[in-house]
Amino acid sequence: MELSKKIQELRKQKKITQEELAEALFVSKSAILKWESGKAYPSIDSLKEMAKYFSVSIDELLSNEEILLLAEEDSKQNERHLRDLVFGFLDCSVIMLLFLPFFEQKINGVIYPVSLHYLKHFEPYMKTAYTAIVAGLVACGLLTLFLQNCWRTFWINIKGKISLTLSAFGALIFMISAQPNAAMYTFVLLIIKAVMLIKWA
Repeated sequence: MELSKKIQELRKQKKITQEELAEALFVSKSAILKWESGKAYPSIDSLKEMAKYFSVSIDELLSNEEILLLAEEDSKQNERHLRDLVFGFLDCSVIMLLFLPFFEQKINGVIYPVSLHYLKHFEPYMKTAYTAIVAGLVACGLLTLFLQNCWRTFWINIKGKISLTLSAFGALIFMISAQPNAAMYTFVLLIIKAVMLIKWA
């Protein structure tokens, strides 16, 4: 019997709802719905909790083929979590541009290193563009970290592209406006992300 059918059968034998099972396993009701419909597999940890809750062994829940599929799915989930952590922290690290002297400011022919916060004597629209880039990357990083357990296809497909696009746009703007330190920093972040996406494609 397939895992999805087994979960349904065990739940009905115990006379509990999907919501009650979700609470017992510390997962969302939508996760239970996906497991019972065969659209997704539970993680290794969830399987252990499920086996313990229903007083059965993991071998009783899974066939040999399902064990292989689950191991593969669990490996992919771990990769996604690691990628999200790296992307999230890299994007959030851009907030340093606000407080550390990554920018160059020319006053009376002398160039001074300053942070974005103290960047003055500069075109207002450029400082606004810089701030928007930093804010966008930090917001993207925070969302990536906070929504690690969001499995909606749209978010999974779009989050990496948003992060890469903002990094590329930031590096381009900083280069065009002759801010080499800020450009180099965002470019390095872009390279790290690109390498990770290629490695885990």
